[in-house]
Amino acid sequence: MNMMKHRGYIARVEYDSEDRIFVGHLAGINDIVGFHGSSVDGLEAAFKEAVNEYIAISEKTGRPVQRPYSGNLMLRVTPEVHAAAATAAEAKGKSLNQWASEVLGNASQI
Repeated sequence: MNMMKHRGYIARVEYDSEDRIFVGHLAGINDIVGFHGSSVDGLEAAFKEAVNEYIAISEKTGRPVQRPYSGNLMLRVTPEVHAAAATAAEAKGKSLNQWASEVLGNASQI
């Protein structure tokens, strides 16, 4: 997956072979914010402009902007998974939170 980051927002990016452009949308919010560009530089500029404009319009209209994910994650797992994860974290010399963050980051390729 191709992603871009700006001001805490992340965008998914795809290539539209029919129109020969890169197309992106903000991820992690319910509002629909899209942008496109025919080059990487153009795409990056359009992404930053889209984020900045989204925030400006929200402030101007008094509608709160949707923020990307907070970084707080609550998981429900079986006691066996919890124990195995805690043991794996301890074996690595890390807290369960540090270990889980590293594992999730590696799994999601961020």
